[in-house]
Amino acid sequence: MNWIKITATDQLDSIKEKSHQVPQVIFKHSTRCSISSMALGRLERAKVPDNADFYFLDLIAHRDISNKIADVFQVHHESPQVLIIKDGQCVYNESHMGITMDEIAGQVA
Repeated sequence: MNWIKITATDQLDSIKEKSHQVPQVIFKHSTRCSISSMALGRLERAKVPDNADFYFLDLIAHRDISNKIADVFQVHHESPQVLIIKDGQCVYNESHMGITMDEIAGQVA
């Protein structure tokens, strides 16, 4: 898995722009949560679709960015959480044990 790390709020503009060409997947991870660690492990062991970009947000280190994601994409904050951005909007989000690469792959197809 080749994560693109989100470390600045201005990256959200780029994610929105890129989402008009290819789906953008954001995984919000809490380094303090065992469920988040399990979800991350499942994603990293799975076959990754090649038709999407995958972003990783450490929401403990960057809570401000997590809050901005919730605001920009109009999605209630959860942890862990995955969001799929297409055409500048969040078209899918899931949290906790509902996060699977099979579901992500189906959504970005």
